[in-house]
Amino acid sequence: MLFHSSLRKELSRSFGATLVVLVTVVMTMTLIRTLGQASRGSFDPSDVTLVMGYTVLAYTPTLLGMSLFISIISTLSRMYRDSEMVIWFSSGKGLSALLPPLMRFSWPIFAAIAALALFVLPWTNQNIDDLRAQYNKRGDLERVEPGQFQESADGSRVFFIEKDTRGQQSGTNVFIATTENAKQTVTSARSGRIETLPQGRFLLLDSGQRLESFQDTNQLKVSEFEEYGAQITSNPFTGPDIAHINTLSTRSLLDAPTNAAMGELSWRLGLVLAAFNLVIIGVAISSVNPRVGKSINVVFALFAFIFYFNLLSLGQSWITGGKISFATYLLGLHGGVLTLAVFWLAKGHNNWHWRNLASRRPVHGLAKDITP
Repeated sequence: MLFHSSLRKELSRSFGATLVVLVTVVMTMTLIRTLGQASRGSFDPSDVTLVMGYTVLAYTPTLLGMSLFISIISTLSRMYRDSEMVIWFSSGKGLSALLPPLMRFSWPIFAAIAALALFVLPWTNQNIDDLRAQYNKRGDLERVEPGQFQESADGSRVFFIEKDTRGQQSGTNVFIATTENAKQTVTSARSGRIETLPQGRFLLLDSGQRLESFQDTNQLKVSEFEEYGAQITSNPFTGPDIAHINTLSTRSLLDAPTNAAMGELSWRLGLVLAAFNLVIIGVAISSVNPRVGKSINVVFALFAFIFYFNLLSLGQSWITGGKISFATYLLGLHGGVLTLAVFWLAKGHNNWHWRNLASRRPVHGLAKDITP
């Protein structure tokens, strides 16, 4: 039908514009947060763009569902305001007749959300964790940035280098503070360099001073040196990495159905089921009252979306904590929302109203009384 094709074209334009705006906002927020994490030493500053890309990709299933919901609300609301829905209703069609064209438009988006949530989402989380782990596994000296005080991996030492030459692995005005048991050591040197000797990698300091403080005896020892060497390690963490539950594949979650695994699986499946339910909700709540502002439906849609997705997060925590079962949660939340959305849609399709139902009963009774 011509109406169906024009509806899908307008939905495509609205969906694309909404998705671009949401992705831009999320990219900006993600960039700010990633830069903050990089400044605190969680990521390598050179990997900021890569981490931001993985993070935005992880948010894409949610953005697709939100864009679809907002595009349906805005498109149908405009059709109400421009009286196009009056023509649709005058042709003998109701609200339920809008579902087939909307579902034909939405099913590729549902498929994309399912693929991203079930397969791409754990992959992106794994890559982000790998980047964080690789950066945290650097040696102590690799953590040092010129002009910044930097703590070692185990928290026992603090380094400072005024400036360095990356190619020569050397620096000037080196400061090292170390805490071991009841002994505190402060070492300063005019310059320092890293050299690889047969015994291992060594930090060699030139023209410096070493201050040792013993807390138990309150003794203080000061020494000067022309050259001082200390062996360093390039990889302090050699233990196995712990895989987070959100980095496991969907197949792995199904193979080990623990509470945490089922909670993560409920979130991934919930992204797809929520997108389907939001299409029906969008049709049901898209009617516009001319006396109300034009953006009231979009505002209500945003609050409904936020409330729904907060329930997804709450359900995930409940399943992880063992407060509710996986099947009960899916049936209770998504089945309940689907039932409410279908009832709301049927109310608008049949023009049900409690006042109309109450006013019709006396009329029917009176007609029965006067009938011979």
